[in-house]
Amino acid sequence: MEEKTQVRRDYKDTVFRMVYRQKEKLLELYNALNGTGYDNPDELEVYTLENAIYMNIKNDVSILLDSVLTLYEQQASVNPNMPLRDLMYVARQLEKYVRDKPVYSSKLIRLPVPKFVIFYNGTRRQPEKQILKLSDAYLKETAEPELELKVTMFNINPGYNRELMGRCQTLREYSAYVARVREHAKKLPLEAAVRCSVEECIKEGILTEFLQEQKSEVIAMSIFEYNEEIELKKIREAEYELGLEEGMRQGVKALIETCRDFGCTREEILQRLMDLFGISAKEAEALLAQQF
Repeated sequence: MEEKTQVRRDYKDTVFRMVYRQKEKLLELYNALNGTGYDNPDELEVYTLENAIYMNIKNDVSILLDSVLTLYEQQASVNPNMPLRDLMYVARQLEKYVRDKPVYSSKLIRLPVPKFVIFYNGTRRQPEKQILKLSDAYLKETAEPELELKVTMFNINPGYNRELMGRCQTLREYSAYVARVREHAKKLPLEAAVRCSVEECIKEGILTEFLQEQKSEVIAMSIFEYNEEIELKKIREAEYELGLEEGMRQGVKALIETCRDFGCTREEILQRLMDLFGISAKEAEALLAQQF
C-alpha cells in the first residue's frame, strides 16, 4: 500500500532549505557565487536564526564565512519588499553577533560584511539578475541615501544564469527538479506529478542521494509549496481584478483552505500568514477571524 503523504509541521523548512542543510552544499553554493575556492566546510558557520522571529521576518539560510554574513532566500514570487525584510532580519543577526561586545565603548566593534541573495524560480518572467534596493521604497527620491541595502536576485529557472549554474551542481539540479514538477503538474494530479518527478530525477541523477534519503518529506513539502505558489498567484490575480482589499480577502481564504487540506493547526496557519504577507500576529488573527 502506498504511504499517505503528510506535510511537515515545521514550515521553516522548504525543499530549498532541505537541500542546503549540509555544509558541503552551502560551501559549494558560496564558492559558485563568489568565485572562491574554499574547501573546508568546517570553516563555514550556519548563522540562521532558528525559533526566533523579528517583526515576523524569517530567512531561509544564513551563513558566516571569512567575515562575510550571507543571507540566502529562495522565492517563487517577486517581492519588492525584500530589502526592507532583510534590513529587519540582519539587524537581528547583528544584534546576536555583538551580544557580548561593549557596544558603548570607545573601541570600534568589527562586523561581518552583510550580503543578501535571492534565488528566484517563479513563473513570472524576470531578468537573469537584478538588484533590489531599499531606497527604491523611499517616499522621496534621494541621490545619496544614508541608509541603503541592496539585494541581488538571481533567476535560477532553467536556461538562466548558465555560468552560475555550471559552477553549482546542486543549485542546477534543484532548479531542474522544481521545473520538472511544474511541467508534470500541467498534465497530472499534483501528488502524481510530484511523485513522478521524484522518481524520474532519481533515475536521471538529479539530486539522487537527497531524494532517496528524504523522499517522503520532499514529496510532502513539494506538494505544499506548489499549492501555496498557485494560491499566491490567485491572490495577485484577485487583487488586480477585484481590488486590493477584496482580492486579499479571497486569496487568504484560499490559502487557509489549502493549509487545512494538509492538516495544519490554527497556530500553523497563523504563522504561515505572517511569513507570507509580512504581517503581525494581530493582523494574522484578524484575517483568520474573517473566515469564520
